[in-house]
Amino acid sequence: MSISEQDDFIGVIDTRLLRGELRMHEPMRKHVSWRAGGVADYFYLPADLQDLALFLHHLPRTQPVHMIGLGSNLLVRDGGLRGVVVVLHARLNALLLIKQDEAGGLIYAEAGVPCAKLARFAALHHLAGAEFLAGIPGTIGGALAMNAGCYGAETWEIVEKVKTVDRVGKLHERNPEDYLVGYRHIALQQASDSIDNEEWFVGGWFKLHQGNHDDSRQKIKALLAARISSQPLSFPNAGSVFRNPTGDYAARLIEASGLKGYRVGGAVVSSKHANFIVNDEGATAADIEAIISMIRNTVKEKTGIDLIQEVRIIGDARDESNACA
Repeated sequence: MSISEQDDFIGVIDTRLLRGELRMHEPMRKHVSWRAGGVADYFYLPADLQDLALFLHHLPRTQPVHMIGLGSNLLVRDGGLRGVVVVLHARLNALLLIKQDEAGGLIYAEAGVPCAKLARFAALHHLAGAEFLAGIPGTIGGALAMNAGCYGAETWEIVEKVKTVDRVGKLHERNPEDYLVGYRHIALQQASDSIDNEEWFVGGWFKLHQGNHDDSRQKIKALLAARISSQPLSFPNAGSVFRNPTGDYAARLIEASGLKGYRVGGAVVSSKHANFIVNDEGATAADIEAIISMIRNTVKEKTGIDLIQEVRIIGDARDESNACA
């Protein structure tokens, strides 16, 4: 356990019970794809699913929990983040072929597995239907939590069931029928506002049909080529910032509103894809959030359409009154 300032986490958890790595005052810019943002009070890297469940079981209910994967759909404000950030990428990394027959197969992937890794794993086993996941720059946990999709396919179209962990460390298996599944949105049918009823995805079973390895590999290759040609991947970014409104594209609306190239500090609306905001040079989270607000207001004023934010923004704004000059 990596912690030097105290033996008991928040004076309650005996860290000797845990097998993961606990850090304090961790810079979140190192863990989000925008490479911007403040510091997390506490930061936990679980050893595995059982260790995560134990950690949550002992964690005081007063402490907020933020689960992240690759941080590819997330902005942490410059004032930092209260509570605990739990990183699942490379920690919950089981990837298993559960069964396979002439019709297809079933793959289990834990929440920390990158989406592209599942796509390649399925192709290797001659299973088709997961190729689109190669175009999603995040983990399975994030894909489940937001019904991530691209090129006409969505994550929950191939979900057979999921595994979740709740705030007290109890594991659950749930079926798609337990959720309201929408465009970039997932919610439990019988969700409660109580913090004790919070749940996070820790794994999923994906039902795929029988395919051909070479065909799937070519689809993945073509999808990645399209992504490289159309997206500003050479700059830190968080993917699409806004959802596509019904019957239209957020990128088209942003470009038509004259916002391509719009800059605040080190952040800029990409000239390659208008629904991407890139960290061009030392952008702060405030720079990025200011552009998000400008885009929403300008598109609303010019087109009458309310763009819905796809990226999550969490944490506290920087207190400029106490900032150094």
